[in-house]
Amino acid sequence: MRKPAAARPAKRAKKATATPAEPAMDVTVGRRIRDLRRVRQFSLETVATRTDLSIGFLSQIERGLSSPSLRVLATLADVLGVGIAALFGASPSADGASDQVVTRGLQRPELKLWRTGVSKQLLSPASADNKLNLFLVHLEPGGSTGDELYTHDGEEAGLVLEGEMMLTVGSETWSLKTGDSFRFASRRPHRFSNPARDAKAVVLWVNCVTGAS
Repeated sequence: MRKPAAARPAKRAKKATATPAEPAMDVTVGRRIRDLRRVRQFSLETVATRTDLSIGFLSQIERGLSSPSLRVLATLADVLGVGIAALFGASPSADGASDQVVTRGLQRPELKLWRTGVSKQLLSPASADNKLNLFLVHLEPGGSTGDELYTHDGEEAGLVLEGEMMLTVGSETWSLKTGDSFRFASRRPHRFSNPARDAKAVVLWVNCVTGAS
């Protein structure tokens, strides 16, 4: 006599996959770019023409569907007439005014470029009107702005607080370690990266926007 077939174990319900926090950052940055564009009454077509980026790509960035690189963000900030710090903090007002003086340690806005291993904490008050901005840049092992050199308005300087950073400006490349510092005009083609495989690099970084209005 045949034994009754053993009952099959009930299938376990699939666990809900947690939505990563990083895309939420893409949505926030996209909204800030869109708000800045609308404040300046620029169409997507205008921005696309001035940045050499496609309208479709710009639309994806504004909707948080694409994670832009630091090079792309710097290019967009240039065309919108602001420093990259305008992409941090609250949405910009029409005049970009801010009378904030102090930024508390627990209130630092952060721009996390999660695909490239680069994140920037804004240490100075966020405003589209600021010409001088101070950042704490974190580079994960292997983190980089990409292979392509890029340019934007202004000047920048920095001090390596932890780890090592490779900095390329024009045709020269330097290995900067803890305690080393730098300064260059941002219109010179540049890029930077963390060559370490197992250690983060932290850089105190200053950007001064000279041509934004």
